[in-house]
Amino acid sequence: MEYKIIADSSADILEIDGASYGTVPMKIITDDKEYVDDCNLNVCEMISDLSKYKGKSQSSCPNVNEWKKAFEGAKKVICITISSALSGSYNSACLALEDYIKNNPDREGFVIDTLSAGPEILLIIEKLIEFISEKLSIEEIKKRIEEYKKKTHLLFCLESMKNLANNGRISQASAKVAGILGIRAVGKASNEGTLEMVSKARGEKNSIGELIKAMIDNGFNGGKVKIHHCENSKAAAKLFEKIREMFPKSEIEINETRALCSFYAESGGLIVGYEG
Repeated sequence: MEYKIIADSSADILEIDGASYGTVPMKIITDDKEYVDDCNLNVCEMISDLSKYKGKSQSSCPNVNEWKKAFEGAKKVICITISSALSGSYNSACLALEDYIKNNPDREGFVIDTLSAGPEILLIIEKLIEFISEKLSIEEIKKRIEEYKKKTHLLFCLESMKNLANNGRISQASAKVAGILGIRAVGKASNEGTLEMVSKARGEKNSIGELIKAMIDNGFNGGKVKIHHCENSKAAAKLFEKIREMFPKSEIEINETRALCSFYAESGGLIVGYEG
């Protein structure tokens, strides 16, 4: 094969029809069990287990060998990872690709630190597939995808932020906001790849309004939108319809979160990637 795109499973998609695409699994680890985010994992069961679990839990990134195995057979490798500010996945991918090219001097590639997760990563993957179909050189693809990254953004709306706080992704004070009297926390991925709170809203209707307001404030004008939800298809559909009502030509897609994004979004969470 010529090009191969490999993402860690924070991208929330394991297969893409018509593309040379693969994933390496993130993991969720508790004192009792390890959940590997691959095609064998029942994400709904994991969410149910974790909702009843009272002990410590954490996420774990792919190791160097897992990345290298995913590269096998590819002449040109493009790796895509969750934000380096949230995980060691980017560093592992860089080390793996360096070793892969060292042992295969005719191979080439690069690693993209998305500074994001979930649906924004999916937007970047789809743009990469578009660039590859145009038969661009790997140098040109790298240049263009870095420019495209500046136009994509990530928002989230959460009913609970327990796991984010327990893993140090946000402060305990911020986490206490979510779930109190129906308050939902609305946040974003910052330019540095960290998670920042934007606002809070009481109830589903208001939280959807806050999401759309934040999108528009950050330049959204009807581009692509990816809505990923954790056991909240109803709210995802309402957000879809509201965006479609305001921007009829917008290309909108709804997907379910996989293990890593479900772990942090928790049940009821929405994550939105969009072009600004």
